Amino acid sequence: MKEIQGLFHLDSAPISIEIVDGRISNIIRKDKLTDSEHANFFIAPGFIDNQVNGYMGVDFSSPALTVEDVKKVTQLLWKVGVTTYLPTIVTSPHERFMENFAVLADATHDPDIALSVPGFHLEGPFISPEDGYRGAHNKDWVRLPDWEEFLKINNTAENKIIQVTLAPELDRAIDFIQKCVAQRIVVGIAHHNASAEQIKKAVGSGATISVHLGNGCANFIHRHENPLWPQLAEDRLMASIIVDSFHLRPDEVKTFFRAKGVDRLIITSDVTKLSGMPPGEYTWNEMTVVMTPEGMIKYPAQNVLAIASLPITRGIFNIMKFTKCTLAEAIQMATTNPARLYGLNDRGEIEVGKRADLVLFSIGESDLVIHKTFLAGKEVYSGEKGIG
Repeated sequence: MKEIQGLFHLDSAPISIEIVDGRISNIIRKDKLTDSEHANFFIAPGFIDNQVNGYMGVDFSSPALTVEDVKKVTQLLWKVGVTTYLPTIVTSPHERFMENFAVLADATHDPDIALSVPGFHLEGPFISPEDGYRGAHNKDWVRLPDWEEFLKINNTAENKIIQVTLAPELDRAIDFIQKCVAQRIVVGIAHHNASAEQIKKAVGSGATISVHLGNGCANFIHRHENPLWPQLAEDRLMASIIVDSFHLRPDEVKTFFRAKGVDRLIITSDVTKLSGMPPGEYTWNEMTVVMTPEGMIKYPAQNVLAIASLPITRGIFNIMKFTKCTLAEAIQMATTNPARLYGLNDRGEIEVGKRADLVLFSIGESDLVIHKTFLAGKEVYSGEKGIG
């Protein structure tokens, strides 16, 4: 049996968590912590990031992806408390999808990677070709929903694509959504210019999440007829948001939080290979993007923001700062809510019987500071020891 102590993220009370065979066997309330090393650390479920395009020099959509690349990203994400994530491949040529999803599938044969990667996220290529709504996706590779193509891609992914994100206004999109739902694949909507009626139809067909809501949108929109209001008003839609202070301003985050409520928001990072890289001009998805010293990534050709560079810890910190929500609520949006969306019933909460995916952290001046990460009870990162 292993014991881990910390301050419970739900109420800051001292607790001891007992672990047997990688699962939580007991949670004991204590008057004080006997482990002085953890006396000032909060303990929470490991974070779940549903949109990771890559990290620290690795891009899941780039040519020549390797299993070692996937392992590298997985281990680096442990350092920021992420114990579960969805590798995300964005709009690409068909051949790239076939090659890279095969690599991702092969990587999940590694037991440690398999624990952290329950499946994959396909964002595009079935999105709006319109400037602005397309965002930084390469227009040359955008296309209409094609179920036969998707089946081929998912087959090479060993049927591990668990989310598809598309534009609901496209021809054949509704039929595509229904077929995904029949196979228990989560459908997200994003990079679209759908009307309120088209959004309602997509949700009625089984779409369940607005992906990085507020982004993948044109800079200038009609004040009434635009994709934002119907998604905010649709109670059946969860929404993921990038809370890096660039993709959404504080007032927007506060408004989205009030509209959706803590139970229907998911904090995501949308990070890619530029995380941790110095400011400058880079090639991403065969397009030129620019990263500022603050970590903002711009796509100058369309005058829109591109992918993100800051990990999910920053989003957790920022949502507390912007909305004044509690630590417990912020953690819920990065753990319990995504676990519920994907049916990951073995994680996302600190409860007896759940997998012991845990993170010990403190709250710094502008971010969470991760001290230890545990995956199925095994220490995989320590701030002192490095990656385990």
